[in-house]
Amino acid sequence: MTGSERTDSVLTLSGISKEFPGVKALDNVSLELKRGEVHGLVGENGAGKSTLMKILSGVYSADSGEILLEGNPLVVKNPHEAQDAGISIIFQEFSLIKTFDVADNVFLNREPSRGMGTLNKGEARRRTRDLLETIGFDLDIDTKISELSVVQRQVVEIVKALSVTAKVLIMDEPSAALTDKELKKLFEIITSLKEKGVTVIYISHMLDEIFEIADRVTVLKDGMVMGTRFREELTREELVRLMVGREIKDYFPDLAKKQQEPILEVSGLKNEDTLKDITFTLRRGEILGIAGMVGSGRNSLARTILGIEKPTAGTIRLKEKEMSIHSVFDAIEAGFGFITDDRKNLGILGPMSVGANITIAHLKQYLQYGFFQLRKEREDSAAQVELLNIKATGLRQEMENLSGGNQQKVLISRWLLRKPDIFIFSEPTRGIDVGAKAEIYRIMRHVVDTGKAAIMISSELPEIIGMSDRILIMRSGMLAGEIDQHDHRATEEEIMSLAVGHEYTIHLGKS
Repeated sequence: MTGSERTDSVLTLSGISKEFPGVKALDNVSLELKRGEVHGLVGENGAGKSTLMKILSGVYSADSGEILLEGNPLVVKNPHEAQDAGISIIFQEFSLIKTFDVADNVFLNREPSRGMGTLNKGEARRRTRDLLETIGFDLDIDTKISELSVVQRQVVEIVKALSVTAKVLIMDEPSAALTDKELKKLFEIITSLKEKGVTVIYISHMLDEIFEIADRVTVLKDGMVMGTRFREELTREELVRLMVGREIKDYFPDLAKKQQEPILEVSGLKNEDTLKDITFTLRRGEILGIAGMVGSGRNSLARTILGIEKPTAGTIRLKEKEMSIHSVFDAIEAGFGFITDDRKNLGILGPMSVGANITIAHLKQYLQYGFFQLRKEREDSAAQVELLNIKATGLRQEMENLSGGNQQKVLISRWLLRKPDIFIFSEPTRGIDVGAKAEIYRIMRHVVDTGKAAIMISSELPEIIGMSDRILIMRSGMLAGEIDQHDHRATEEEIMSLAVGHEYTIHLGKS
């Protein structure tokens, strides 16, 4: 290897393979990482991303292949050796001690010493401040981790990695719990790391993030590299095709036929803080998408319909009958099903089984003469697993061990058992890989094709456009526009223009 090559390439993987009993997780993977680049790594769940990163970070050993770090062979037997070599990984679940402060976490088990076993806490604090200054982030180093926001905790993980002179920093789904503002700050930090020569491997299901932050992108599928492209040479269509093996035009199901029969009529709906005179109609057999910026009132609309937030005016009519909904329980009894955007904290019951998660909202239906019909419950759970193609080892598998896409399928199946008239989906594919998204979309379309209806709230404009029969655009608690996609196929620019206040001159459909 020449000197120039040695300078340009920081990490080279050649022919990396890894096999587990019955599964070939990685098959002859080769990859080169440049110094000071952000390298996006994408692929469906099971593509091999996690296995590859665990090999790099010393959790697993490869069965075959070679890794070179700055031109020198690299063999690491555990994460500590990987860190010492300059490779650090930040997992989705942070490895921080919440009762310790920032500086103590940064130098945990590596505290500077004065000699004779005496810890030098002052030196640890000085070095932590210097590292924070290096990435341009202001943070009180004496603050306990439990008092920090998600992005601040992520910064602590980054500083912790830099404290051992990280040459390669692996970030696994770093945006999973970040707001748009926090994500922007994270990207600023990543850019500053690039400028200092740190190589970042950025793993994400969010393709918009990959296109914004990555210099190059590598796609894994079934344990093999499908291709590496410079970001500017890559289109969304090609990226999806490499990931799932089909064109993006086959990604979303067809729109429903134009519907006429109203199932839900909302008129003059207001609440104390957010909504201002919202009126719309939801029709049987359609998906009504709701778009808007953060703070536009789109989530408040769903929460008010469901009785979580109290309306101050307006009416809600379900199947021509005026409803009086004061709580979520009232909404469920009236015929609503709700799939939350906070799957981890408000959706799944992690330590409980897949079967229990499916039937938890339906338990009283299994009581007969004071006895619980366990066989019937299991039969219903098994039927849902088969219907939605939920990939689990069995009904007893713990919910938290499923992939995000399969967890989402379980949440949908929970409501399918109750047979609601209206499904409300809030960010239905957040944190889900591309292939699983396509499955969720097909399930959503199947649900409304059976005569139900759905309201879908989403921050992803391609999802809004691809899935919605009609689209409501909200701004400042009001409806800024409505687009019937049977009359006029929406564009991202059009929706954004309405969402931020720049009106289009096109004809907008009316309900």
